[in-house]
Amino acid sequence: MTTRRQVLLAAAGALAAGPARAELPPNIAALREAALKEAVRKVSGGAQVKAGRVKLDIAPLIDNGNTVPVTVTVESPMSAADHVKTIHLFTEKNPQPFVLAAHLGPRAGRAQVSTRARIADSGTVIALAQMSDGSFWSDSVKVVVTVSGCLEDGPT
Repeated sequence: MTTRRQVLLAAAGALAAGPARAELPPNIAALREAALKEAVRKVSGGAQVKAGRVKLDIAPLIDNGNTVPVTVTVESPMSAADHVKTIHLFTEKNPQPFVLAAHLGPRAGRAQVSTRARIADSGTVIALAQMSDGSFWSDSVKVVVTVSGCLEDGPT
Protein backbone atom coordinates (compact mmCIF):
# COMPACT_ATOMS: atom_id res chain seq x y z
CA MET A 1 0.00 0.00 0.00
CA THR A 2 1.36 3.43 -1.01
CA THR A 3 1.11 6.19 1.55
CA ARG A 4 0.20 9.77 0.81
CA ARG A 5 3.72 10.84 1.79
CA GLN A 6 5.30 8.47 -0.79
CA VAL A 7 3.02 9.80 -3.54
CA LEU A 8 3.90 13.41 -2.70
CA LEU A 9 7.65 12.65 -2.60
CA ALA A 10 7.47 10.85 -5.94
CA ALA A 11 5.54 13.73 -7.52
CA ALA A 12 7.99 16.31 -6.16
CA GLY A 13 10.93 14.25 -7.43
CA ALA A 14 9.40 13.94 -10.89
CA LEU A 15 8.76 17.68 -11.07
CA ALA A 16 12.30 18.51 -9.94
CA ALA A 17 13.94 16.03 -12.31
CA GLY A 18 12.01 17.21 -15.39
CA PRO A 19 13.66 20.65 -15.76
CA ALA A 20 17.10 19.27 -14.86
CA ARG A 21 16.91 16.69 -17.66
CA ALA A 22 15.76 19.35 -20.13
CA GLU A 23 18.95 21.41 -19.66
CA LEU A 24 21.31 18.94 -21.40
CA PRO A 25 20.66 17.82 -24.95
CA PRO A 26 19.91 14.10 -25.10
CA ASN A 27 22.62 13.58 -27.71
CA ILE A 28 25.45 15.59 -26.12
CA ALA A 29 28.01 12.89 -27.08
CA ALA A 30 27.01 13.09 -30.75
CA LEU A 31 27.15 16.90 -30.64
CA ARG A 32 30.64 16.89 -29.15
CA GLU A 33 31.86 14.29 -31.67
CA ALA A 34 30.49 16.43 -34.50
CA ALA A 35 32.14 19.54 -33.00
CA LEU A 36 35.50 17.71 -32.88
CA LYS A 37 35.22 16.57 -36.50
CA GLU A 38 34.25 20.09 -37.56
CA ALA A 39 37.19 21.64 -35.67
CA VAL A 40 39.66 19.23 -37.34
CA ARG A 41 38.03 19.82 -40.74
CA LYS A 42 38.24 23.58 -40.25
CA VAL A 43 41.97 23.41 -39.48
CA SER A 44 42.81 20.93 -42.26
CA GLY A 45 40.51 22.53 -44.82
CA GLY A 46 39.17 19.08 -45.60
CA ALA A 47 42.59 17.76 -46.64
CA GLN A 48 43.52 14.18 -45.84
CA VAL A 49 45.02 13.76 -42.36
CA LYS A 50 47.57 10.92 -42.24
CA ALA A 51 48.67 8.99 -39.17
CA GLY A 52 52.37 9.16 -38.34
CA ARG A 53 55.23 11.65 -37.90
CA VAL A 54 53.46 13.07 -34.81
CA LYS A 55 53.94 11.75 -31.29
CA LEU A 56 51.45 12.83 -28.64
CA ASP A 57 52.81 12.31 -25.13
CA ILE A 58 50.01 12.37 -22.54
CA ALA A 59 49.20 10.08 -19.63
CA PRO A 60 46.41 7.61 -20.44
CA LEU A 61 45.03 7.96 -16.90
CA ILE A 62 44.51 11.53 -15.70
CA ASP A 63 43.69 12.13 -12.03
CA ASN A 64 42.78 15.80 -12.42
CA GLY A 65 41.75 17.30 -15.77
CA ASN A 66 42.52 20.90 -14.75
CA THR A 67 46.24 20.86 -15.63
CA VAL A 68 47.24 17.94 -17.81
CA PRO A 69 50.84 17.93 -19.12
CA VAL A 70 50.92 17.38 -22.89
CA THR A 71 53.90 17.21 -25.24
CA VAL A 72 53.65 16.99 -29.02
CA THR A 73 56.74 16.09 -31.06
CA VAL A 74 56.81 16.00 -34.87
CA GLU A 75 59.45 14.27 -37.01
CA SER A 76 60.84 17.04 -39.20
CA PRO A 77 64.28 18.33 -40.21
CA MET A 78 62.97 21.87 -39.57
CA SER A 79 64.73 23.20 -42.65
CA ALA A 80 63.47 26.00 -44.88
CA ALA A 81 62.20 23.42 -47.39
CA ASP A 82 60.67 20.97 -44.88
CA HIS A 83 59.34 22.19 -41.55
CA VAL A 84 56.31 22.16 -39.29
CA LYS A 85 54.10 25.22 -39.72
CA THR A 86 51.52 24.59 -36.98
CA ILE A 87 50.78 22.09 -34.24
CA HIS A 88 47.12 21.83 -33.17
CA LEU A 89 45.65 20.05 -30.15
CA PHE A 90 42.03 18.88 -29.83
CA THR A 91 40.04 17.04 -27.17
CA GLU A 92 36.91 15.05 -27.88
CA LYS A 93 34.87 15.75 -24.75
CA ASN A 94 35.68 19.40 -24.01
CA PRO A 95 32.84 21.89 -24.52
CA GLN A 96 35.19 23.55 -27.04
CA PRO A 97 37.33 20.87 -28.75
CA PHE A 98 40.07 23.24 -30.03
CA VAL A 99 42.72 23.51 -27.30
CA LEU A 100 45.93 24.85 -28.86
CA ALA A 101 47.55 26.17 -32.02
CA ALA A 102 51.33 26.64 -31.92
CA HIS A 103 52.90 28.27 -34.98
CA LEU A 104 56.46 27.21 -35.79
CA GLY A 105 58.99 27.89 -38.50
CA PRO A 106 62.32 26.49 -39.63
CA ARG A 107 64.18 28.64 -37.09
CA ALA A 108 62.40 26.87 -34.22
CA GLY A 109 65.12 24.22 -34.34
CA ARG A 110 62.89 21.31 -33.37
CA ALA A 111 59.21 20.60 -33.75
CA GLN A 112 58.14 20.12 -30.16
CA VAL A 113 55.52 21.86 -28.02
CA SER A 114 54.81 21.25 -24.33
CA THR A 115 51.89 22.73 -22.44
CA ARG A 116 49.26 22.01 -19.82
CA ALA A 117 45.68 21.58 -20.99
CA ARG A 118 42.28 21.36 -19.37
CA ILE A 119 40.49 18.16 -20.29
CA ALA A 120 36.83 17.78 -19.44
CA ASP A 121 36.22 14.07 -19.64
CA SER A 122 37.50 10.70 -20.78
CA GLY A 123 37.89 10.49 -24.54
CA THR A 124 40.33 11.01 -27.37
CA VAL A 125 43.01 13.71 -27.49
CA ILE A 126 44.28 14.51 -30.99
CA ALA A 127 47.51 16.25 -32.06
CA LEU A 128 47.59 17.52 -35.64
CA ALA A 129 50.65 18.92 -37.42
CA GLN A 130 50.52 21.01 -40.59
CA MET A 131 53.73 20.73 -42.60
CA SER A 132 55.28 23.31 -44.92
CA ASP A 133 54.24 21.23 -47.96
CA GLY A 134 50.58 21.49 -46.90
CA SER A 135 50.24 17.92 -45.63
CA PHE A 136 48.64 17.07 -42.29
CA TRP A 137 49.84 14.37 -39.89
CA SER A 138 48.33 13.29 -36.59
CA ASP A 139 48.44 11.12 -33.51
CA SER A 140 45.73 10.41 -30.97
CA VAL A 141 45.56 8.98 -27.47
CA LYS A 142 42.52 7.74 -25.56
CA VAL A 143 42.56 9.10 -22.01
CA VAL A 144 40.56 8.43 -18.87
CA VAL A 145 39.87 11.48 -16.69
CA THR A 146 38.80 10.88 -13.08
CA VAL A 147 38.11 14.54 -12.14
CA SER A 148 36.80 16.86 -14.85
CA GLY A 149 38.77 19.95 -15.84
CA CYS A 150 35.80 21.76 -17.41
CA LEU A 151 32.86 21.76 -15.05
CA GLU A 152 30.96 24.52 -16.80
CA ASP A 153 29.46 23.69 -20.18
CA GLY A 154 29.91 26.28 -22.92
CA PRO A 155 28.33 26.35 -26.36
CA THR A 156 28.69 23.11 -28.25
